[in-house]
Amino acid sequence: MRNERGVALVTVMLLSIVALAMTAGLLYMLARGGYVSGMQKQYKTALEAGVGGASVTFRAIAAGGNTGLITLTNPSVSDNLVTKLQNPTASWPAGVDNSLTINPSAASTYDLAYDLGNYRVYSKIVDTVTGNTGVDEGLAKSGVVSSTTGELVVVSNPYLYTVEVLAQRRTNPAERAKISVLYQY
Repeated sequence: MRNERGVALVTVMLLSIVALAMTAGLLYMLARGGYVSGMQKQYKTALEAGVGGASVTFRAIAAGGNTGLITLTNPSVSDNLVTKLQNPTASWPAGVDNSLTINPSAASTYDLAYDLGNYRVYSKIVDTVTGNTGVDEGLAKSGVVSSTTGELVVVSNPYLYTVEVLAQRRTNPAERAKISVLYQY
């Protein structure tokens, strides 16, 4: 029992196992860090496409839904877009979708779709609060009289649109970003 010839071998093996575990952990963290970094880059690119898509959607709103006034690549426009732009949500006809969900394979779940580079952008108006500053009504029939000049001063009451935007890479649908925007016009 007092023989110590195998102690050095056991000690070296334990230290080797600890070193192997530390090396494996470092390699795993290195590989995982590269994977997460790549995913963040893909998401950021999709998010930028979504922000650009929101800007294009705002131009479509400013054009009163007439997408012929703006340049779109491979557009798809819902028949309900103009209805959603000019009427409050409570006045939308039955069957007009106002959920937050956008399903790219179901055209009834989005109002506008178009390509931006490698991305397909889907946008949808989910809520409209009417005002007096829209293209369809102008600044008519609203205002107060100025006490100093006696002239009619128009009080701006903007339209508010809640817009959902989904940007998705055409070749890799898993690479996508969704944003929600409250747009005042």
